[in-house]
Amino acid sequence: MSYSPEVRERLETDAKEIIGRYPKPRSALLPLLHLVQSEDGYVSDDGQEFCAEMLGLSKAEVVGVATFYTMYKRRPSGEYNVGVCINSLCAIMGGDQIWAELTEHAGVGHDETTSDGKITLERLECNAACDFAPVMMVNWEFFDNQTPESAKQLVDDLREGRPVVPTRGPGRLCTFKEASRVLAGFPDGQAGDGPSAAGPSLEGLKIAKANGWEAPRPGAQERGSEK
Repeated sequence: MSYSPEVRERLETDAKEIIGRYPKPRSALLPLLHLVQSEDGYVSDDGQEFCAEMLGLSKAEVVGVATFYTMYKRRPSGEYNVGVCINSLCAIMGGDQIWAELTEHAGVGHDETTSDGKITLERLECNAACDFAPVMMVNWEFFDNQTPESAKQLVDDLREGRPVVPTRGPGRLCTFKEASRVLAGFPDGQAGDGPSAAGPSLEGLKIAKANGWEAPRPGAQERGSEK
C-alpha cells in the first residue's frame, strides 16, 4: 500500500527541502530515511521506494544503506526506543544487570516492542557517555547513572504516560517519530534546552590543572627525538 495523496504531498515537500541542501541528490539519502521513519515509525517498503524515486536511486541501493545503520528500524518501533549500553565500562558498572532485569520486566528482548506499542528495547554498544556509566538512552536522550530499579521505573513511567525528563537535554521527551524528524533536519527548537555534560566530564581537566599538566605541543615529540 503506497502513501495517501496527502501524505505523499507532505513528504515530497519536506524531501525537496532536504535534497536542496546537498550538491548531489543521493547525498540526501540518510536524512530522507529519517524522514520516512518519522512518518511510519520505521523504514517501510513504501518509504524505501519513496527515497529511491526522489533520489533517482534503485531500491536496492536504498535498502543497502537502510539495513546498514541500526538507527533505521526494519519493523515498526515503539513510541519510545529505550537503549541500554552494554559496552565494556557500562557493562562492568551494571549495564549487563540492567539489561537482564529490564528485559525480564518488560517481557521483550533486543529490538522487540511491548504489546502496547510503547517501548522498543535495544542493546547499544556505546552511548559515548562513559563518565556517566551505566547509561541508557530514550529516543537518543541521555539517562545517566542508571540502576536496574531506576531503569524499570523509567520504562513503567513511559508506558503509563507519566512525565519523564532526561538527565541532560530538553525537559520534554519527544517520541521516536518526532526524534526521527529532527534527525531528518527539521529542528524542534529544543537543541539548547536543559543541562549539558558536567561533573565527571570535567574531572580530568580539573586534575590536569591542579597538577600543571599540559597537552604536548604539535611537533614536540618529533623535536625531542632528534636530540
